[in-house]
Amino acid sequence: QGRLVESGGGLVHAGGSLRLSCAGSGVTLDNYAIGWFRQAPGKEREGVSCIGTNEENTYYTDSVKGRFTISRDRAKNLVYLQMNNLKPEDTSVYLCAAVELFNLCVRGEMRDDYWGQGTQITVSS
Repeated sequence: QGRLVESGGGLVHAGGSLRLSCAGSGVTLDNYAIGWFRQAPGKEREGVSCIGTNEENTYYTDSVKGRFTISRDRAKNLVYLQMNNLKPEDTSVYLCAAVELFNLCVRGEMRDDYWGQGTQITVSS
């Protein structure tokens, strides 16, 4: 079946910016709510942001509000996560996933078969 592929991770100093991309391979991202999640070693997976099939529907967890922005490029079958003013506590593996409904994304209830492999973000102090 199709898959999601994350890219754009790397090492950045505190206060810097990165843009992550979630690409659909054999999956049309337009048809799904797309969520970004992060999981650090020894910690529970945390929902970071969601965007609905209707781009007016967006969600951000409190810790990233005002710093992160989620968006779509439908022509390129991509969902972006622009991350500004990065902090050391943002360090994690970031993953994207898909689900049919926006409210399910906000609850973290994603399809099991549409997770990416993750991309590492490391923010140094």
